[in-house]
Amino acid sequence: MTNPSPVSSPSKSRLPTREGVLRAAGKIAALLPRTPLLPLALPSGETVWCKVESLQPVGAFKIRGAWHRLTDLTADERARGIVAVSSGNHAQGVAWAAARLGIAATIVMPTDAPGVKLSATRALGADVVLYDRRAQSRDAIAAELVAQSGAILVHAFADAWVIEGQGSAGIELADQMASQAGGAPTRIVCPCGGGGLASGLALACPDAQVVLVEPEHWDDVTRSLATGTIETVAANAPPTACDALQTLATFPINFTVLRDNGVTGATVTESEIRAAQRLAFAALHLVIEPGAAVALAALIAGKVPADGRTAVILSGGNVDRAAYARMLIAED
Repeated sequence: MTNPSPVSSPSKSRLPTREGVLRAAGKIAALLPRTPLLPLALPSGETVWCKVESLQPVGAFKIRGAWHRLTDLTADERARGIVAVSSGNHAQGVAWAAARLGIAATIVMPTDAPGVKLSATRALGADVVLYDRRAQSRDAIAAELVAQSGAILVHAFADAWVIEGQGSAGIELADQMASQAGGAPTRIVCPCGGGGLASGLALACPDAQVVLVEPEHWDDVTRSLATGTIETVAANAPPTACDALQTLATFPINFTVLRDNGVTGATVTESEIRAAQRLAFAALHLVIEPGAAVALAALIAGKVPADGRTAVILSGGNVDRAAYARMLIAED
């Protein structure tokens, strides 16, 4: 397979741009079919448009940023291999892209990551280094691995290429809504961990209001945008089912894009997240993981309004089967 020549080395610092998002979208269009855009009637009667990224080959949108990042590595950088940090979805995206491109990949993952994500990452050929997310810093571990091996760091969200790649979902979304919903999205609601997806969408769709959604108590990005300063998750934050969204703080590269593009935030409860998962299953016949359901949860709960051309990103579907089954039959 022939890959596009990189325009510059990812080892050189730069900021993400809309031009980069468009270039990433071209790469993704040549590689993967578009994920579906499905209408969904909310309990309130409003219709929202669901971009189903859970149907990507790795079960999440993260394949987009990983592909854009790795295909821009130089031949020398590919030979050195890559190191990534992830709770599981970025891990699979990086592992998938690395395997396709013949690049050695090492992924730093938490010990409490869902087994389905750990096993899938290993099955794709990546080496997994485990860490305790409560006692260790994944970024420090990754930095040490990079220093030891000379590998290239592929961060889960704090990377210009990754941000641009995630934004390719917005380019697809705008085109799909123009033909299916009567016009481009006026509002895009998306899940948020570190802010890579929200940053990319803000660059991709500058005329839409982007609203990021986080689990209750893990709302550091929402608070950061409200205060104008990067905030962190409290040390005593309670557990959340949203394993993919347990980022302790965003990075300046993401915060700058989010702030400068007027992105706002909202939070949802664990009960509201489960309600969204159940609605996606009942109405769309989709399996959506907790972290991927937060944006839909905010719309169902009325915490973010829908206006007829509101889109929501269903970002992933990599669930623990037993936990998912318990959620479906439980009553809140």
